[in-house]
Amino acid sequence: MINPVAWQPMVKRMTEKKDTTKEEKDVTIKQIEQKIELPDVEPRKKKLLRGETDVVSEEAPKEKPEEEVVIKEGPPKKEFIGWIPKTRLGERVINGEFKTLDDVLKTGQFILEPKIVDYLVPDLKNEVIYIGGSPGKGGGIRRTATKRTARMHKSGRRFKLSSVIAAGDEEGVVGIGKASSREHKTAIEKALEQAKLNMIRVRKGCGSWECGCGEEHSIPFKARASCGSVRVTLMPAPKGVGIVASDPVKKVLKLAGVRDIWVKTSGNTHARANLIYAVFQALKNLNSTKGGL
Repeated sequence: MINPVAWQPMVKRMTEKKDTTKEEKDVTIKQIEQKIELPDVEPRKKKLLRGETDVVSEEAPKEKPEEEVVIKEGPPKKEFIGWIPKTRLGERVINGEFKTLDDVLKTGQFILEPKIVDYLVPDLKNEVIYIGGSPGKGGGIRRTATKRTARMHKSGRRFKLSSVIAAGDEEGVVGIGKASSREHKTAIEKALEQAKLNMIRVRKGCGSWECGCGEEHSIPFKARASCGSVRVTLMPAPKGVGIVASDPVKKVLKLAGVRDIWVKTSGNTHARANLIYAVFQALKNLNSTKGGL
């Protein structure tokens, strides 16, 4: 058993220690409050109301210089929503390996996606070749954008519409496309897509002995081609002559970037589809000769 009399002095000592610690804490807090001088808030508010500012000895933080915006050279950044390239060439075009359509055609790769041409040549122009027609009153013919053909079935006649379109940038690249459908609008849209897949480079120069300027306003030499019964000969012309040809041939040569040329044709030129394909083949034959382009 512990003697309660002997326990009392121990309890007093413990209580005295606790009190001393509290007193020491109060003293230290008072000393800290005396050392710290809190700033006057009211005078500072008055200065701010008057528009005065406190003088700061420290230097103000320097503003960061604006970062220069670097514009990368290349094809225009045009959004193609929903276009996922399905070919290796399309991926390379998006990655910026080819700057122009001419660079793609120089490599000899086949273009299998129309979106590639749209990406590299956003201002591509196209012309509808009027290959169809209906008989007129005086024995003539009224030209139409599509040619209608019919097939006979047990249920009756079934019609189909076909169209031909030329597309180019007027700087040395041109293409021809032909397609058919049961609807007029659909046939033209399909033909335009085919024209984008059949793009070729046109070799230009000044092959006329009457000019000799050395500029690329005409073709460097004669070119011949045929399609069906239609035979076409392209001949270089001097400056100022213009495109001496019929209206459908003028459309193709203008989109190809040729400004001065003579065109000689023979055969059934009323078949405009054969005429256009003969001209297109003649332009393609300009690239089949020996020598660099």
